[in-house]
Amino acid sequence: MLFPTPADSRAGTAPVLSVTALNQAVARMLERSFPLTWVSGEISNFTRAASGHWYFTLKDDGAQVRSVMFKGRAQHAGFTPREGDKVEVRALVTLYAPRGDYQLNVEAIRRAGAGNLYEAFLRLKEKLTAEGLFDSARKRPIPQFVTCIGVVTSLQAAALRDILTALARRVPHVRVVLYPTPVQGEGAAEKISRAINTASARAECDVLLVCRGGGSIEDLWSFNDEGVARAIAAATMPVISGVGHETDVTIADFIADMRAATPTAAAELAAIPRLDWLSVLEGHAADMTRAVRRQFGEASQTLDWFTRRLVSPATTISHERLKLQSLQTRLMHATTIPLRQSRYAMLHLRTRLSAQLPDTRPARSLVADRARRLGNALTLQNKQSRLALSALNAQLELLNPQRTLERGYAIVTNAKGAVLRAPKELQPRQLVTIQLAEGSAKVGIDSVQPTFD
Repeated sequence: MLFPTPADSRAGTAPVLSVTALNQAVARMLERSFPLTWVSGEISNFTRAASGHWYFTLKDDGAQVRSVMFKGRAQHAGFTPREGDKVEVRALVTLYAPRGDYQLNVEAIRRAGAGNLYEAFLRLKEKLTAEGLFDSARKRPIPQFVTCIGVVTSLQAAALRDILTALARRVPHVRVVLYPTPVQGEGAAEKISRAINTASARAECDVLLVCRGGGSIEDLWSFNDEGVARAIAAATMPVISGVGHETDVTIADFIADMRAATPTAAAELAAIPRLDWLSVLEGHAADMTRAVRRQFGEASQTLDWFTRRLVSPATTISHERLKLQSLQTRLMHATTIPLRQSRYAMLHLRTRLSAQLPDTRPARSLVADRARRLGNALTLQNKQSRLALSALNAQLELLNPQRTLERGYAIVTNAKGAVLRAPKELQPRQLVTIQLAEGSAKVGIDSVQPTFD
């Protein structure tokens, strides 16, 4: 035993404990005194460390305690708590020796008031929500006119009597098909799914009711089954869920096309009462009767109005004949008189034009004479130009260097193409080009001997 006894104290032999030893002793005492236990409270100051450990404070109205949940335990929690969450933790009471803080080492955590069933409910709800099976976009409307309603429930369920009573009262003309199945107990979920799939495959109903009466979460658990949820989602007709009482909520309620608070409410939502349809039809019949009578009255008034306007066909034809003759006369005057006036105007203008036209014969004779004289002058000038051109061509031919070369002369040029005219422009061993009449040749100068005058 680490703690001194009174006798030891009196004897002056009490051991001196370090703070570490004291805290470790207290931690061991707490762990022996408080085995794993469930503690409920509200989450506060929640922190997820980089290591994956959770640190938070668990509190209620009167007290609080620090808590830690290590990564190995936290990864199996199934959810991440948030500020203000009511939870229940299964923890070991201990002491964190380095700081001397009393704390809870949490082994498991669940939402307050929810056991394993509620946790499974929340996990399945989150899974189906992530898949979009609860989206309002996939919900199908309940048809207004139904001829057959299917019911998935137990033959012994009080809910079945409530449904049949409600349907007989509201829509006695609608056929009801029962797909019997147990609604609680072992294997009930699988049988409910099979009944829903059977109704979907037979496709004989316009809408399907999935119902049962109220009960505990355990009693209603078959309707929180994933297989039941997926069977409802895959149904070929709209599904109305009426499970439990108004406060009971199941996965089937979320995934169904419509949720009813009770089985009786589901029956009421499945079809509009016959009396309502009869009332609507009577109203439509009254509206149609009034509309027909109004149309008959208006037709009678129209007939009277046309009767007053009706004239003998012979009178009408005679009147139209007179109108035709009048129009014919007007048309004749409208075409003949303007045509006659236009002819007179054209003759008058033609006479005036003849008087104004000049005599062009002298001018034409003058133009012809001048054209003839211009042609003679051009011919003479062309002949003279050809003679002058021939003379110039002969002179040019005399000056053509090619002709000079043909007479035996040559042109001497240096490497730059400059023409050499005097012996002084030549140098010994110089290359020159000699242009002859029929080609050229390059020659070298051996020696240059100037010519003396």
